[in-house]
Amino acid sequence: MASELQVGVVAPDGQVWQGEAVSVIVRTTEGDIGILANHEPVLAAMMPCAAEVVATDGRREIIAVGGGFISVYDNRVSLLSETASLASEVSLEEADKELAELQPMVDSGEMTDPEWRRYHQLEAQVKAGERFAQLHGQMSQVTA
Repeated sequence: MASELQVGVVAPDGQVWQGEAVSVIVRTTEGDIGILANHEPVLAAMMPCAAEVVATDGRREIIAVGGGFISVYDNRVSLLSETASLASEVSLEEADKELAELQPMVDSGEMTDPEWRRYHQLEAQVKAGERFAQLHGQMSQVTA
């Protein structure tokens, strides 16, 4: 029985992360799901979230995914997302600013589908950035 997962995170603009891992956690339309080696096959819709991959060397990779699909089969996990970025590359300040700019439209209920998608992507980026900062002892730099 294999004890590691082959994980790939892919967005339309290319591969975001690839490697061996011991676990993956993402949010699906049914709730959070954790994947370990030898997991049953899964194909599920993924919600915008801060996906967490624990690499075999113990590193925790936090990845902001903007929805899409998770596929699990034979210890291979694929996260296929319309947008994805490593949390270490997320600017919390910029994401918070853009979220604040969209907030009046959220409050009024006058958002288009692309604006809603962008809003949820930004929420995922903020969650991923905050989780990354928490893991790396940088919480004092995160804006509330």
